[in-house]
Formats: sequence, C-alpha cells, structure tokens
Amino acid sequence: MKRSRRYRELVATLERERVYPVREGIELMKKLATARFPETAEAAFNLGINPSQHMVRGACSLPHGTGKTVRVLVFARGEKIREAEEAGADYVGGEELAERIREGWLEFDRVAATPDMMPLVGKLGRILGPRGLMPSPKTGTVTQDIGRLVRELKAGMIEFRADRYGIVHAPFGRVDFEVDQLVENLATLTRAILDRKPEGAKGKYIQRVTISSTMGPGIHVDEGELVKLAQGV
Repeated sequence: MKRSRRYRELVATLERERVYPVREGIELMKKLATARFPETAEAAFNLGINPSQHMVRGACSLPHGTGKTVRVLVFARGEKIREAEEAGADYVGGEELAERIREGWLEFDRVAATPDMMPLVGKLGRILGPRGLMPSPKTGTVTQDIGRLVRELKAGMIEFRADRYGIVHAPFGRVDFEVDQLVENLATLTRAILDRKPEGAKGKYIQRVTISSTMGPGIHVDEGELVKLAQGV
C-alpha cells in the first residue's frame, strides 16, 4: 500500500526499540492513524504462558465502548424473549434463527443465549465457533440475566482469547476517542487479562504490550506502567 508523505514522516519519528509510556504511546498511535475511516485501536498482549497447557479466555466491558454498532442475536424463549428485546437485542428467537444460520445468514456481531437454549445452539458450533460467535459460560455469554448481558454487549463488551502463541489480540476503542478514554479502556482490558492468569503460569505474566491502529505500526508501551494502571481500575 502506498503511504502518504506525512505518514512516512510520522513513522520515521517512531523509535522502534523504545518502550513508550502508555499515554505517550496512545497519543502517537492516534497521530499515526491516517486512514480515511475511523481506525480501531488494537492491543496485543504477549503472555508468559504455555499455550498448550494454559487457557486465557474471558470478556470485559470497556467503560467507553468500542465505537462500533453491535448487532446482538439472542437465543431465548418465554419471558426471556421480552427481556432481551427490551434491552435492545436486534434478533431474538429459537429454532427459526438457528435455521436461518444453517442456511448461511450471519448478519450479526455477537450471540448470547439462556442456558436452556444451549442444546439448540450447540448444534451450530461448526458455524459459529470458527467465527468466534459461539456463546459460552466462560465468557459470560450464556446466562439467565439476559437483559444485563445484552446491554453490556451493545455498550462494548468484548471477548478475548490467547492464541496458540500465547498472544491476546483485542480492540480497546477507536482512534478518534479521547486519549483519557483509550487509556481507561486499555487499563480495563489489561485488568481483565490479569484476572484470568492461569494458576500454573510462572514468572512474568504480561511480558509485552503493543498497541496500534488498524492500519498503523505497532508501538511498544510500558507493560509495567499499564499493569499499575489496571490495578487501580
């Protein structure tokens, strides 16, 4: 991709080997976001885990959201249908929604379910699972408190999971957010990852944190400072 002269000049100011203070790193990330669309602010956490033995997976609600409109689908029945609809769910139902999904319909961003609907939802695992859409009690997307969950999903609740290299990739807002909002969102995400440290993990848990905009270069921020900020959230 051909980059503008301004972008190349900005990248030239990036000290690749430097570890940036969190706020300074976020300010630089915003400057380097020069795409014509609102880029997502993304973070990569290198964790001190053995991915073959340790699972790091969870969810958290970002205090300032993600900046995206989230289409929520809910599998529910009875009174839970009304509860989900009143909370703002875009699609609510049972077998009729499952059939549409089996036919190839995927016009939604998040999926939630009440526990009694999981026998039905489980049959969609091959479709929803590879797309990261499968509801799970581990991430809080299977619950009786469906109204609260829908509100959290619409407000910016995100899921995260360490990949086979022990790295968690997750969004923490949009680059047109205020710096303070991005700092708070990133600290909240960090706290959620800290809270899910596996019992068997030894040594330094969060080893490196890199932030970037969708189209921008990675910026190494001070993981020690970030952990301290997270502990104060």
